[in-house]
Amino acid sequence: MSRPVQFNNHVKFEGIPEGYMGEGFMATNLEKVVSLARKNSIWPLPFATSCCGIEFMATAASHYDIARFGAERMSFSPRQCDLIFVMGTISKKMGPVLRQVYLQMAEPRWVMAVGACASSGGIFDSYSVLQGIDQVIPVDVYVPGCPPRPEAYLDGFMKIQELVNAEGLRRRYSDQYKDMLASYGIQ
Repeated sequence: MSRPVQFNNHVKFEGIPEGYMGEGFMATNLEKVVSLARKNSIWPLPFATSCCGIEFMATAASHYDIARFGAERMSFSPRQCDLIFVMGTISKKMGPVLRQVYLQMAEPRWVMAVGACASSGGIFDSYSVLQGIDQVIPVDVYVPGCPPRPEAYLDGFMKIQELVNAEGLRRRYSDQYKDMLASYGIQ
């Protein structure tokens, strides 16, 4: 015989939006619910070109497990992603490709520059290396390191989650956001 399931009435839930709660219901703002859902269901696109990609593999593996933060599904199709991890050295010839991948992503979209090379060109101060991906696409979070440890990846990912949770539904339609995209030549 199976025992009936008993629920603990003293369970504290983290991350529940502010609202009015009662026995069996909750009333809150739609924007807060959508932000909570977005925050905990980010689909990342790994764009790895060198050694930072190896550390990212460790971040996705069982010991660090980025999936517990809501990034369970890695996708290699930009049309199904909302966060791009740019990891490693980006050459100037790769810049237009990175930009095209970014433009193919659905809105809302976020960008994380991982490692010294993606953030600032790293040790490669040469004519052929892009000195930071923010020259071709807007960056939301920078993760330092050469290569960064998996803990740094997770910290950067949690910063992205904070941005996603704080972003309103209408921010992407604001004049300020459109001006920022226009400064990159994106309409």
